Amino acid sequence: MKKSVKDLGEIKGKKALMRVDINVPLDADKNVTDDTRIQAILPTVNFLKEKGAKIILMAHLGRPKGEKNPEFTLAPVAKYLSKVLGEDVMFIPDVADAPKMVEDLKEGQVALLENIRYYKAEEAKDDDMTFANELAKLGDFYVNDAFGAAHRNHTSTAKLAKVLKPAVSGLLMEKELRCLSQALDNPTRPFTAVVGGAKVSSKIGVLENLIDKVDNLIIGGGMAYTFVKANGGKIGNSICEDDQLEVAKAIEKKAAEKNVKLVMATDVLVTDDFSGNGTNKFVKIDEIPDGFEGVDAGPDSRKAFADVLKSSKTILMNGPVGAFENPAFAEGTKAVLAAIVEATKAGATSVIGGGDSVSAAKKFAKAEDFTHVSTGGGASLEFIEGKILPGVAALDDK
Repeated sequence: MKKSVKDLGEIKGKKALMRVDINVPLDADKNVTDDTRIQAILPTVNFLKEKGAKIILMAHLGRPKGEKNPEFTLAPVAKYLSKVLGEDVMFIPDVADAPKMVEDLKEGQVALLENIRYYKAEEAKDDDMTFANELAKLGDFYVNDAFGAAHRNHTSTAKLAKVLKPAVSGLLMEKELRCLSQALDNPTRPFTAVVGGAKVSSKIGVLENLIDKVDNLIIGGGMAYTFVKANGGKIGNSICEDDQLEVAKAIEKKAAEKNVKLVMATDVLVTDDFSGNGTNKFVKIDEIPDGFEGVDAGPDSRKAFADVLKSSKTILMNGPVGAFENPAFAEGTKAVLAAIVEATKAGATSVIGGGDSVSAAKKFAKAEDFTHVSTGGGASLEFIEGKILPGVAALDDK
């Protein structure tokens, strides 16, 4: 367990240097179009404000590649944050100006540093701690609330925590780690994982780690066709990784050895036009005609998935079961999410992790319908794989 802001003693008047993930989408006029990530850090910001700390936020926006590029400035985000907090957020345009500017902060006041990825040293792969030491001078203690960037071994996410102590998690980071750890390490059974997405290759680690932990494993989305082909089925023009056929067989074998029930689609919606405007029809998953590709789970599969989910006590979803971005191919993913919502209402613990699953959950349900919707795409994926996240490892242990 890592220490959190709740484990800090008296911090009134002290400077909290806090890494956050507010990499939010902006429109052409630089207006924030989705403030989910901003809302997610407010509990920690407000906690520190109430304790009388001075708060200096660090964050990135996009990929400016170590150069000052006005396209990626955090200035509009500072303006938006001011509106949300109902008070002026001090914007610090350059790390060089920061020491002097933070001296003027009052207790409970918030400042935001310009895009931390404007500096090459932020993403440097070396052991040089110069930039970390420069940043460390701005705070009396370090808080990491950026779970979405916790899998990055960068200066502001990992190196800084080694030189600025105490180094603790924020309330969001604490919740992410608690919910994901609880689902993976101490689940109420039966425990079901839904793993979807296009490629087996990107989810091998996830599948292998989950087989050691779950009772049921639902495999959906494009990756299912690699399994079907590995078993001699006809998949037409469906997405398939021919170099992963042996991996698919090995995963099936391991699941059988571990007594894990593998639940695959039996029928699918296929199309001859991915835009959805061609011929769409339901067929058996291993009898897809040439010229057609599978794009969604069929009605029998949806029911089978839902039945397993509704009888589960812990559910982890990582990846959709169809090309849900197109409304014509979204019914399978909708059905899976509806079943998870129903199970959650009946007392199950549900955790949604991974970028596409989170997008689908937001599109077809509400965040409060689930126990936890993760804010970290890549980070939650690596956590589910059982990898060590540098941004978490660097924090102080309880």
